[in-house]
Amino acid sequence: MTIPELPGAEPRLQRRYHQLVVSHLSSAQRVAAGLRAPAAGEADPFAATQAAWRFYANPNVGMPELAGPVVACARAAVSGGVACDEFALVVLDWSPLHFGGHASKPDRVPLAHEKDLGYDLLTALALSDRDGSPLAPLALELRGADGVHTTRAERPLEPASRLDGLTPLIDHVESLNLGRPAVFLIDREADSVGHLRAWHAAGRRFVVRADDAPRVLHEGAERKLGKVAGGLSRATFADAGEVAFKGNPARQFVAETPVVLERPARTHRVDRKTGKARHRNVRGEPLPLRLVVSEVRDVASGEVLARWLLLTNVPASEADAATVARWYYWRWRIESYHKLLKGAGQQVEQWQQESAAALARRLLVAAMACVVVWRLARDDRPQAAAMREVLVRLSGRQMRRGKATRGFTEPALLAGLGVLLPMLELLEHHDVADLRAMAEAALPGLLRREGG
Repeated sequence: MTIPELPGAEPRLQRRYHQLVVSHLSSAQRVAAGLRAPAAGEADPFAATQAAWRFYANPNVGMPELAGPVVACARAAVSGGVACDEFALVVLDWSPLHFGGHASKPDRVPLAHEKDLGYDLLTALALSDRDGSPLAPLALELRGADGVHTTRAERPLEPASRLDGLTPLIDHVESLNLGRPAVFLIDREADSVGHLRAWHAAGRRFVVRADDAPRVLHEGAERKLGKVAGGLSRATFADAGEVAFKGNPARQFVAETPVVLERPARTHRVDRKTGKARHRNVRGEPLPLRLVVSEVRDVASGEVLARWLLLTNVPASEADAATVARWYYWRWRIESYHKLLKGAGQQVEQWQQESAAALARRLLVAAMACVVVWRLARDDRPQAAAMREVLVRLSGRQMRRGKATRGFTEPALLAGLGVLLPMLELLEHHDVADLRAMAEAALPGLLRREGG
């Protein structure tokens, strides 16, 4: 695939961006999470590292510009009908990046507790409404001590609370003109009646996982949401098809019922002068929503393995209960993306960039590398299937077998590319006979010819 260009960048920066994206097409190790050394050519590893440092520190390469190629890939997949039919599914989620042992990063912030230092990452990831495959991150925000480094602005923004920070990000995604309506999928941290009212009033479609405890109006009576879900007859649940649960086959069953949110929103704000929390009840208009109850059941015993209470304002005429449940089931793709960044591919928590600004820029370069892998993963051409098979072999990883398996994983493709690309570059300077001769001279008896 062609990596899109940085909007408005000079040719030198375009070339450097392309080189950096290619350098991230590999599976890094904890002890080697830096820029991949070139396999051959003029630039040595130190020069390549210095060039990358200059790129990430370049004031002419801001967050919105670096997000441009990634968003362009998402827009092409969504608007062109390549991956989406009716909607662009957008998953919003946070992931803490822990840098407790990196004293060289002075702008870290406390995460889970005062001694847990690092940065807080918020991602908006576009998914296909056809099969849930990841398309591209639409936006990225990284909170450091100097503010929030975001693809929405050239300069760091003042941090807001987690939930208050979602609204401008949602508005930004809507402004990208993806070519299909967006449906925002958010975990139960977003179960806030005030925010749900605001998003609904602004015309935003959402599917939010809810807790059992909040009270709703159901069939004329006020009940806890968990009680409403528990009161649905098992006979009302429809079989929505097979899913995987912790790697094993299971089945998803769904039911739905209308509910109304009438309770006031309760705000939690910290007074900056006093440092004390202030709470206030804010009444609002009743908000009618659909409660979709999704149960994942064991195939043999019928035991409920997981249950999700989903609140959505997407009309039933646009998506039935099974579709809504399937959308939320695909939400785990963003966790796989964060895993690809943190542990199974890029080893972001070992990166040596010394500021949130530089780290955020590199995250966008790594995001473009992930987009390349995702495109290859969903490409249904025979050439792409053959390429995936080669990359899995080069990765050296064992794949699960079976009719329901793909025969590859994104981390395996990334690891295979980390072997293939340097190998191709090396072959531009040495032919196979030269390499074999060097190996036989330096390591006699190691290589065996077929039949020998």
